[in-house]
Amino acid sequence: MSNAERYALGSIVAGCLVLGLKAAAWWLTGSAALYSDALESIVNVAASLIALVALRFAARPADANHPYGHDKAEFFAAVVEGVLISVAALLIFEQAWQSWWRVHPIDAPLHGIALNAVATVINAVWSWVLLAAGRRLRSPALSADGRHLLADVVTSIGIAAGVGLVVLTGQLVLDPLLAVATGVYVLWSGVRMISSSVSGLMDAAPEPAVVNRIKDLVANSAAGAIEVHDLRTRHAGRLTFLEFHLVVPGSMTVATAHRICDRIEDTLKQEMGHLMITIHVEPEEKAKQVGVPVGVPGG
Repeated sequence: MSNAERYALGSIVAGCLVLGLKAAAWWLTGSAALYSDALESIVNVAASLIALVALRFAARPADANHPYGHDKAEFFAAVVEGVLISVAALLIFEQAWQSWWRVHPIDAPLHGIALNAVATVINAVWSWVLLAAGRRLRSPALSADGRHLLADVVTSIGIAAGVGLVVLTGQLVLDPLLAVATGVYVLWSGVRMISSSVSGLMDAAPEPAVVNRIKDLVANSAAGAIEVHDLRTRHAGRLTFLEFHLVVPGSMTVATAHRICDRIEDTLKQEMGHLMITIHVEPEEKAKQVGVPVGVPGG
C-alpha cells in the first residue's frame, strides 16, 4: 500500500468517527443545522472510499493500453467527490425547507454542540494532514479530500455558533436558515472542486509561475543550443508532462545534441521532479525566433 493510500484509509477511519459524533449530535438535538452537518460527513466517508479506489488505480504502472500511466484516475475521484458534495447540498436544502414549516425547539443543545466541537477538531487536524500530504505527494485526490474537510470545518464552526444563537435568542427560525446558509457554502465548495478537477482532465497547464520557471531552467542549462520553441506542459495527477523543440546548429553531432538534452533533463528533474520530458531536436533552419533563446551556438 502506497503512502497516499494509507492517508486515504486514514480518512475513512476519521470520517466514520466524525460521522458518528455528528449523527449523535443531530439525534440529541433534532436540529436541522446539525443534520446538515452530519449529512456532509456521510459524503466525507463516501468521498474517502472513492479516493482510496482511485489512488489504488492511479498507482498501477503504465501498460499497453495506458502508456502514460493511470494518474488521471485521481481527477475522476475529485470530480465524483465534488458531485457528491453538491448532492449533499441539495439534501440540506430539502431538510431546511421541511424544518421551516415544522419549527421545533432544539433539545439538549449543549450536548449536541459539544459532540459537534469534538468532531470539528478531528476534521481540522486531519484536513491539515491531508493538505500537507497532497502537496508533498502531488495527489489531486488527497488535496481534494483535504479541501473538502477544511470546508466542513468552516461550516461546522458556523453551525455550532448558530445553534448557540438559536438557544440564546429563542428564534427557532434561525435553525433552518442556518441550514440553508450551510447548504449554499457546501454547494459552492462542490462546484469549485468539480471545476478544478475538470481542468486536470482537460490537460490544463500548470500555474504561469511554474511554466516560467521551466523556461528559465531550460534556458540556463541548454548552452550550445540556439532556441527552444513550442514548449507545452500539462498535468496528469502527480505527473507533469513537458515537451518542446530544441534547435541546435546543423553541424552539431547527435552525441553532442544528446548531451545537451540530458543536461536539460537533469536540471529540470533536480529542482522539480515528477516530470515526463520529451525533447525534439531540430537543425538551426527550423528556428522560429519566437521561442526561448538558450545560448550561443557552438559546443
